[in-house]
Amino acid sequence: MGCTAIAVSATPCIPQRRFWRSRNKIRVRCSSVSSNGDVSVSTASVPEELSSMTGGAYDFKGATTSITNEPLSSSKRVTLLRHGLSSWNVESRIQGSSNQSVLTDTGAEQAERCRKALSNQSFDCCFSSPISRAKSSAEIVWDGREEPLVFLDTLKEAHLFFLEGMTNADARKKYPELYYTWREDPSNFHVNGMYPIRKLWGTAKEAWREILFAPGENFLVVTHKSILRAMICTALGLAPERFRSVDVNNCGISVFTFNKRGEAMLQSLNMTAHMYSDHVYQF
Repeated sequence: MGCTAIAVSATPCIPQRRFWRSRNKIRVRCSSVSSNGDVSVSTASVPEELSSMTGGAYDFKGATTSITNEPLSSSKRVTLLRHGLSSWNVESRIQGSSNQSVLTDTGAEQAERCRKALSNQSFDCCFSSPISRAKSSAEIVWDGREEPLVFLDTLKEAHLFFLEGMTNADARKKYPELYYTWREDPSNFHVNGMYPIRKLWGTAKEAWREILFAPGENFLVVTHKSILRAMICTALGLAPERFRSVDVNNCGISVFTFNKRGEAMLQSLNMTAHMYSDHVYQF
């Protein structure tokens, strides 16, 4: 950050900086103390649009990566929520993009806990995957709100081809190499030259753009584990090789804030206190 102090002596001096925020701008005060004790002070104003960077530190340009590559109209907050327990979760089946796995009674109770836990939060819109288990969860969580509930295809789960519907035990036995790659090296998992996790990274970025450029400043997103992993990783600038570096429980809640440059700051990851108590979140 450039800041010029006016010295009263040619003797080398040590600069000191103080920051404070006025109503419409950040002001910077720079003071220099010369070797003979003389002090000089200068002030500079920083445009308000620059003061909205992550953490309010406008001089940290390049410290994070923009997910939009275009300026946003305002800062945003996005609360991410994984759907409740599904029938194929219970049966330890590979779900992928299949619509045959449905929300269980336990999953519905979990979603209701989420609704109560987020009751103090104001949202401009809820975005959800249209796949049944996520759609049903979103409808429960959003019950009683007047703001729109929007279903996005970019929030659908990864397509895992013929593995979908198989139990993990059967997939491991029938397709040992393929299953091993899916579990241990997912970015290189491929079927007929198609790489679902690499593709998911592109889908996640599209989903972020749809959400962040929507009208409003505070959004709820309800979707699936793999696409959530991709959204979290892409927001943080992590590659597909880091797919399994984060985990999200059923009805786990994560929160991001974005500055006007589209740079993300992870506020919380996979919060689950509401699953075991009547906890109500205050962000």
